[in-house]
Amino acid sequence: MKRHLLVVAGLTASATVLALGGCSSSGTGGDDAVTITYSNFISNDGNEENLQTIVDGFEKANPGITVDVKTLPYADYGTALQTDLAAGTAADVFDIEYANYAQYQANGVLAPLTVADPAAYRPTLLEAYQTDGTQYALPSSFSDVVLYYNKDLFDAAGLSYPTSDWTWADEKAAAEKLTDQAAGIWGDHQPVSFYEYYKTLAQNGGSFLDDSGTKTAFNTPEGIEAAKWLTEKSGTVMPTIEQGQGTPDFDTKLFTDGKLAMLHTGIWVFSSMADVPFGWDIAVEPGNTDKASAVFSNAVAVSASSKHQDAAAKWAEYLTSSDVMVQTRLDAGWELPPISDEAQLDTYLGKGDPANRQAVFDSLDGIALPPVVATGQQEMQDIMTEELVEAQSGRKSVEDALSSAQERIDAVIGG
Repeated sequence: MKRHLLVVAGLTASATVLALGGCSSSGTGGDDAVTITYSNFISNDGNEENLQTIVDGFEKANPGITVDVKTLPYADYGTALQTDLAAGTAADVFDIEYANYAQYQANGVLAPLTVADPAAYRPTLLEAYQTDGTQYALPSSFSDVVLYYNKDLFDAAGLSYPTSDWTWADEKAAAEKLTDQAAGIWGDHQPVSFYEYYKTLAQNGGSFLDDSGTKTAFNTPEGIEAAKWLTEKSGTVMPTIEQGQGTPDFDTKLFTDGKLAMLHTGIWVFSSMADVPFGWDIAVEPGNTDKASAVFSNAVAVSASSKHQDAAAKWAEYLTSSDVMVQTRLDAGWELPPISDEAQLDTYLGKGDPANRQAVFDSLDGIALPPVVATGQQEMQDIMTEELVEAQSGRKSVEDALSSAQERIDAVIGG
């Protein structure tokens, strides 16, 4: 399972000048005998045949509608989509990510959708792609972050395993008891980064942005406490930067080597744990005042310039909620479907380690979606990570780091 990090460049201002005037928006004419185009990155690099299985199922269920698929590498997809949107040549249906959704919707390139069966989707995932109560995209898959733990280390310390009721205080107490620096054993690991900070902020009742979405709101007592929760683990219950913390795959290797008791990371690393010589499992991440799990989601949208919007909407809904899609994804281990019917997920829940796969879905009961802005998304993310690392390293206090981050980010996003 790939983690589709939300880093595709946002839609630029130039892309707002779209040739929408000459495009039909009714989409009713000829939809029972048409070809619709679908541009995607989700099937690239190994899932092309799985996507074709879903296409075949759709075409069988909808005679007269043909789906013409174009698959691009993830690294190239964002630029290609922006070019097509600016030129008015976008596919009838195309992939997007949550980080891009707000910009695309505001720029008028997404057609509003009437969902035939909203109950088929996990409510929190479906609602992520709504604006003022209107659906503009449908979630196609998701992955989320959970708490991994080494059962053998917990057993040796005589500690109870993490549960969904755990709080930060429970996690801290266990991490301190599990840490044995002389033996090279660490109690906890959580990346010090933008992606972890907005989530811990939500877990502490705070918000990264204000209601306008153009100004930061994290430099508060809740925000300071959340930043300390992350940065003060360094050198106490988790390794320091000098000891390797923050380098690629450091945390996963530490866990698989049996040197780490708890790890905050995504479900996309399940496969890395397949052959570890110890027992392990997962739990919903602890919160402080609230539960909030980081969710990374892909979605599909219908182009506002499509001349076949009815047929395109049928394909979008089939691709994201049909039984054929669900079974194909589960059989292939190809990210998780956004559906609400847990009975359909029995095969996934019974696949073996981790035993508590239910935590993957329980984490969706309270989610923290990445804050997104109209301009400066990547700069905002980079600045936040830079300032948090300054605090982690001791070069700045947490208070000074957040003040600096607030000033720098507000200047970038227009606050």
